Amino acid sequence: MIQFGGRRSVSSLLGLVFDGNRVEGSWLRRVNGGVEIRRSFTLSLALDLLTGAPELVGREIRDRLDELEIRERQCVVGFPVSWALTLETKLPQMPGEDVASFLQIEAERSFPYGPEALLIAASRFRSLGGEEYATQIAVPKDQILRLESVLRFARLQPRSFALGIAPSQWPDAASKGSMMVLDVTERAVHLLVSCGGGVAGLRTLPDEHPNEGGHARLYADVIAREARITLGQLAPDIRESIRVLRVVGHRERARQLAEDIQPRAAALGMKIELAPDPAPAELGLRVAGGEKVGTACALAALELAGRRVWLDFLPPKVDPWRQFTARYSSKKLAWTGAAAAVLALLLGVLFLAQQWQLSRLSSRWAGMSEKVAELEGLHQQIRRFRPWYDDSLRSLAILRRLTESFPEDGSVTAKVVEIREMSTVICSGTAKDSDSLVKTLDQLRAAKEVSNLKDINTQGSKPLQFSFNFVWVEGGGSESK
Repeated sequence: MIQFGGRRSVSSLLGLVFDGNRVEGSWLRRVNGGVEIRRSFTLSLALDLLTGAPELVGREIRDRLDELEIRERQCVVGFPVSWALTLETKLPQMPGEDVASFLQIEAERSFPYGPEALLIAASRFRSLGGEEYATQIAVPKDQILRLESVLRFARLQPRSFALGIAPSQWPDAASKGSMMVLDVTERAVHLLVSCGGGVAGLRTLPDEHPNEGGHARLYADVIAREARITLGQLAPDIRESIRVLRVVGHRERARQLAEDIQPRAAALGMKIELAPDPAPAELGLRVAGGEKVGTACALAALELAGRRVWLDFLPPKVDPWRQFTARYSSKKLAWTGAAAAVLALLLGVLFLAQQWQLSRLSSRWAGMSEKVAELEGLHQQIRRFRPWYDDSLRSLAILRRLTESFPEDGSVTAKVVEIREMSTVICSGTAKDSDSLVKTLDQLRAAKEVSNLKDINTQGSKPLQFSFNFVWVEGGGSESK
């Protein structure tokens, strides 16, 4: 397998760009040296990406992908540009190895969050006057981790997290020109200022307002004002070098914005340039089918071509051992090692004590095992022959109670009495009439040892033949009669 950037190459990939509750996606597959767009789609999520439970949002995404019959797991992700915070810093004359420390100090001083709560990437550039600058782009780590969790619940594995802006407008280190780019999407307008191969400004503009019909439209005045404010925040030598305003993105909205903002751009001394959709060749691969290349499609195509995304915000995966060693200093590690040694010694002593006790008990058992076996044999014999030595005379007691229940005048007589297992009694006989039989049965029910009198069968009338059975409970029982 070909390796790109230390990562495993794949033959198919899913590109996803999140913008609020809207998801743009493209599923691409490498085919004969080119890329085939298997499916492009747009999803509108019912749950909010930042406030909904990650497992529920992920399950919703997974269900929607299953409906589209997309089983791809590997993906590249574009997150909303509105998540990004930017900080432009002029670099003083200093050794190159000190620049990173200098930018870290500036980030700690200027960003509203601590460095541990941010994922920060820096874009360095030179103005036309030769001054060197760096723009730090920071994204709250919690939001990226939350998005990563959502994708995990959707059974997706992200390979990169990039700004959800058209890859065709990413600054190129080989290009020294300066321009302002308006990337128009269905929900927002992203403003990107590139200069000397780097980023001089990045923000999301409020672009939509309802008109009289209740529909949303682009307001060129608002966007032109925000663009003018952005230019005013740049250094003079950077601001003076920007003479091109490029409009890209959603075809109809981009064309409308380019037409509306042209006179306002002219007042700022900038020329409007309506950029076409990126050509497939710009992505380094041939796109089969001639389909439109959107942001999600471009991100996936670049990854398939082995080209890393510009400013990847994928959270670093730290080796567990490195996490452990980084968490504990040498002194703490020594104390931890000593505690572990003491614990191991204590467990060893307990184990030896347990083995000694088991050995002692085994010796005692060896001395008594023969007697125990003899006693168990006697116990089995007693259980086997105990019924033969029952001195309670239970059968006679049953017959006595049965006899006492029958009337003395002979109106009810028993012909067959069967006692099973010294508890179940079956009796059959004849009766002069049903009243005499009922009285006899009532006498039996009144006896405390008689329980569960049932299966009373009768035949004929005079004489009346009968049969019944009951359970004999020695000493009386609580079973229902």
